[in-house]
Amino acid sequence: MRIDLNCDMGESFGAYTIGNDEAVMRSITSANIACGFHAGDPSVIRKTIRLALASNVAIGAHPGFPDLVGYGRREMKATPAQVEDFVIYQVSAVAGVAVAEGTQLQHVKPHGALYNLAARD
Repeated sequence: MRIDLNCDMGESFGAYTIGNDEAVMRSITSANIACGFHAGDPSVIRKTIRLALASNVAIGAHPGFPDLVGYGRREMKATPAQVEDFVIYQVSAVAGVAVAEGTQLQHVKPHGALYNLAARD
């Protein structure tokens, strides 16, 4: 039996470093890469994808609500169409960087309040 050890990654942004992605990446088999709404930014997304490729780690998108201040943990009032747009936008961003790096996404895992909403609603 194969067990997938999965972790949220790429949560740094701008001048802020969050977590130790390089150390953690050596111990996991798949990474949920923040898509820029709750954490992450374009440079961090690309760096994290490159790190995952070098570590033979499967790449997934980790979309959340557009809530950088609340780290995506606050539920937001949004229509189903708005939530769909949030997810498509974020997943497309990470998928595009993945393609530019010669790879593709293996999975999508919602983050924080978006994950809770998906489980409940």
